[in-house]
Amino acid sequence: MEHTNAIELRNVTKRFGSEVIANDHVNLTLRQGEILSILGENGSGKTTLMNMLSGIYFPDEGHILVNGQEVTIRSPKDAFALKIGMVHQHFKLIPIFTAAENIILGLEGQGRLDMKKVESEVQHLVDKYGFQLDPAEKVYAMSVSQKQTVEIIKVLYRGADILILDEPTAVLTPQETEKLFNVLRNMREDGKSIIIITHKLNEVLEISDRVSVLRKGKYIGTVDTAKASVESLTEMMVGQKVDLDIHRTEPVNMADRLVCEGVGCVNVEGLKVLDNVSFTLRSGEILGIAGISGNGQKELLESIAGLQDHEGKIYYVDDDGSRKDLGGMTPNEIEALGVRLAFVPEDRLGMGLVADMDLTDNVMLRSYRAGKSFVTDRKAPKLLAEHIVDDLEVVTPGVNTRIVNLSGGNVQKVLVGREISGKPKVMMAAYPVRGLDINSSYLIYNLLSQQKEHGAAVICVGEDLDVLLALCDRILVLQGGRCAGIVEARSVSKEEVGLMMTGSGKGAAHAE
Repeated sequence: MEHTNAIELRNVTKRFGSEVIANDHVNLTLRQGEILSILGENGSGKTTLMNMLSGIYFPDEGHILVNGQEVTIRSPKDAFALKIGMVHQHFKLIPIFTAAENIILGLEGQGRLDMKKVESEVQHLVDKYGFQLDPAEKVYAMSVSQKQTVEIIKVLYRGADILILDEPTAVLTPQETEKLFNVLRNMREDGKSIIIITHKLNEVLEISDRVSVLRKGKYIGTVDTAKASVESLTEMMVGQKVDLDIHRTEPVNMADRLVCEGVGCVNVEGLKVLDNVSFTLRSGEILGIAGISGNGQKELLESIAGLQDHEGKIYYVDDDGSRKDLGGMTPNEIEALGVRLAFVPEDRLGMGLVADMDLTDNVMLRSYRAGKSFVTDRKAPKLLAEHIVDDLEVVTPGVNTRIVNLSGGNVQKVLVGREISGKPKVMMAAYPVRGLDINSSYLIYNLLSQQKEHGAAVICVGEDLDVLLALCDRILVLQGGRCAGIVEARSVSKEEVGLMMTGSGKGAAHAE
């Protein structure tokens, strides 16, 4: 059966400077009326390639064909003229405007604007494809999935027949993901051609017709999804077989290590983002934190680490059972108390590492805080930095390389390696594999499992529920800044956790 191509890329190349080749003679096709997933490790060139289709970048070499005709795309305006629209991972919406107002923003108009007509046209698109959206609702009152809906309808309203979605399910619950997939299927039936950039292999197998794989900027190949598996796609991405098992063991020798009682926080605007959260973390376990982004995850971990003012009580429990009140303490004061606490923050370069310092100096930051000589003792930190590079397969010319010159995934490896090197009693990690390729991700998962086996009490904030259910022993679900429940990871379903995240579930019994 012969297929008509909506998009064809021929030997497309994009360079940044003289050394970085983001895309290297890539050949790729998107058929009319199909959903194509694009896979690749971090830094493989997926987003760069799509940015050339959407007019953000211009290729240095190669040709782009749309519906069989060679075209030149120099701006997003050119892309829209060719009926190509891209929905980025980070939304570009004005909160105080309604959905309809955001959708028409930037369009040329003649005469007086008829908002009733606009809302009617938006409602037509909502009904046609099965979205759930009120065109007159303000964006600030919307859920994450509704905001994403506005972005998708924005490109449809402009007449897009070819849609590019960058990590569309990254912040969605399982139920919201399924609703999105139903909408995408309806759009495919209507003849739309859709490209999805994602890293969730199970979702790729569920939604796409074909899968194209990039590796280190090069096009590896395209396969029919029906003939693919998680293992085969992973091997295409990485170039070798990868162990995709998370080695979770049963908790042993558990004892209370951290007690949070009624912890609450307000943000800079005075709004309560964390409200009356209580739980007990035990040594020898991994406690997962699940919740839609912005539901207090960041504030909870920063409160424990001494980086955030908070209400309530936070106690560290020593091996002898005595409690140490961490309330009002700075990180240095917590460390001076003898509490071995490691924290891998969401903001790697803003909070975790110093961008303009090299690997050795960043490792020295921990020994400096411990009171060791910052000037003379470089031998041990350098040796440790070399061990981190070897053990975690950090891609770097050497330990004297500045952190700012490393990729995001390698920066994360350095940060995790440094924190683990302190042999913590409490290990906290916020989105520890964000931006990492699948091989490195499983390496980090198993490093966290090893910390648990060494007796550490581990907290892991994650956005992939499949991983949290496979990695953790218990999961604390945050909804609206409050604790919606604490559940046993081995017995709860992904769908149940998703309902708790949105406040739609009946609530699960606490597994304290």
